[in-house]
Amino acid sequence: MKRAHFLEKIRFQFKIHQVCGLLGPRQVGKTTLARQYIEDIRNVAYFDLENPIDIARLENPMLTLLNIESELIVIDEIQRRPDLFPVLRVLVDEKPCKFLILGSASRDLVQHSSETLAGRIGYIELTPFSIAEIREHKKLWLRGGFPTSYLANADQESYAWRQAYISTFMERDIPNLGFAIPPAQMRRLWMMLAHNHGNILNMADIGKSLEITHHTVRRYVDILAGTFMVRLLEPWFENISKRQVKSPKIYIRDSGLLHTLVGIHTWEELHVYPKLGALWEGFALEEIIKKYQAQPEECFFWATQSGAELDLLLMKDGKRIGFEVKYTDTPKITKSMLIALQDLHLDHLYLIHPHDVTFPLSDKITAQGLLADLPSGFLEEKISPYASD
Repeated sequence: MKRAHFLEKIRFQFKIHQVCGLLGPRQVGKTTLARQYIEDIRNVAYFDLENPIDIARLENPMLTLLNIESELIVIDEIQRRPDLFPVLRVLVDEKPCKFLILGSASRDLVQHSSETLAGRIGYIELTPFSIAEIREHKKLWLRGGFPTSYLANADQESYAWRQAYISTFMERDIPNLGFAIPPAQMRRLWMMLAHNHGNILNMADIGKSLEITHHTVRRYVDILAGTFMVRLLEPWFENISKRQVKSPKIYIRDSGLLHTLVGIHTWEELHVYPKLGALWEGFALEEIIKKYQAQPEECFFWATQSGAELDLLLMKDGKRIGFEVKYTDTPKITKSMLIALQDLHLDHLYLIHPHDVTFPLSDKITAQGLLADLPSGFLEEKISPYASD
């Protein structure tokens, strides 16, 4: 599958930056996308930092890269060599070529990139498949959006791939980033987070269960967030008299990995899961965030101690857009939604339901089917399809 939208985003980044950083979880398709991008480029130098030969070639990176006569240099798995970033800063100023770097960790975990390449690099986050890219939404929800998982011949094969992915991630990928965390402890934490998916994260309780401090829990969760495995949705504090929830919510970002962690194999098992609403909420929120190309610092939830809440609040381009997610056949306005609309001064509120029909519920509230095209709404003129992630 050619992901044309992301190919265009790479082209756009190279119009304004000499370096493009393509980041995303392992096996999301970064290498495939990079090879699709370079198909029409004649002179490309490609380095894969999981290839022993390429590792040896970059033993003296300044000498090697400075003498390459290519219009594009691609470095895959850049998180393995954070020491290359200062070298790239020098090369960017001395060579006319461009650099495409691929990494399986966020820019915060890929050390030094922001500092050394400030003003020279544009980032793109490559996400798993979204509803906008595929037709079989049921399969996407069950299997998740990782290409190998989604495109597997059978649900059983997809599930087995995800099991292996989780094990490899804990046993190899985490240590390769320089974190010494016992795989068994990380697995227990990840499973606890999966069973708390969509809930307020109580790090003290999790720490007691794992017999580690809440500070250690936070560090582990930050690592999972930095490797695109979980999403910490921070609370929004409005300057009102009501007591508000001040702890973050936790979500497993890919629905397929979530279902593997809680033991859901089939579509039938998914629909009898006791916390089906929470599974749907996380799936829908990720789709919304992908649609609006929202950064973590633009995404919040809101809740008061008295029970009023809003699943997702986007603060983007000066607008406040609210989203309430309900797995229901009969979407309707609730008292909580009216409170959120008023207290948060929302420009609009969308009630997201699992169908393909959209209709107004009031002047500022719309019942929006997730399977219909998500509207740009008030952000239509603001959002660029090429916005950097």
